[in-house]
Formats: sequence, structure tokens, C-alpha cells
Amino acid sequence: MSEAVPRAWLFYLDDMIGFAEKVITYCDGFDQAGFIASELHYDATLRNLELIGEAATHIPDNVRAAHPQIPWRLIVATRNRLIHGYLGIDNDTLWSIIQDDIPALLPQLRELKERSA
Repeated sequence: MSEAVPRAWLFYLDDMIGFAEKVITYCDGFDQAGFIASELHYDATLRNLELIGEAATHIPDNVRAAHPQIPWRLIVATRNRLIHGYLGIDNDTLWSIIQDDIPALLPQLRELKERSA
């Protein structure tokens, strides 16, 4: 059996960008109450937020250290809270992440990609 070749970190960065774009698309046109009421959009958005954090765990420490403007630890911690459902999910915090944090994160990730390509 052959060993798998490690996936380059830039692919994980591409994943993070794609997942963030999905979060924005899935929530477009919703207010918080409408978003929470739409189980399909809610679940899909939650999953993509989890995947952003999972992909972030594969970004090497030296890359994270070189780009401290990106809140790497917070991204991963958010993933952990969502995956494990620690103390439930606070919908006000979730909505803030969707409305404020993801739109701010996306250009940072795109800039990192451009610099690293």
C-alpha cells in the first residue's frame, strides 16, 4: 500500500476561501431570525464554518506566525465549539461571525493566497 502524499497548505487555503464564500452566499438575503428558521441554510452554514476551522488546522505554524492578522486560533476554536457543541450554539454569536467575521476574513485569506502563489 502506498503512502499518501501530504496535501500542500495552499490547497487548504483555497478550501477556506471556498467555504467562506459559501457561508456568505448561504446567508445572503436573510436576517438573523430568517436564518435561524431556515434549517437547511443554518445547517449548511454551520458545516462550512466547521470546515473553515478544519482547513485552518492544516496551515503550517510558520505560515500562521507570518500572518498574525488572520485569527487562526479563533478560527480553530470556533470549529471546535461548533463540532463538539460545547454548551450549545449561541445564535447571536453565530450571526455575528457570519455577518462580521467571515466577510472580514475572506479578503485576508485572498491576500494571503495572492502573496503565496
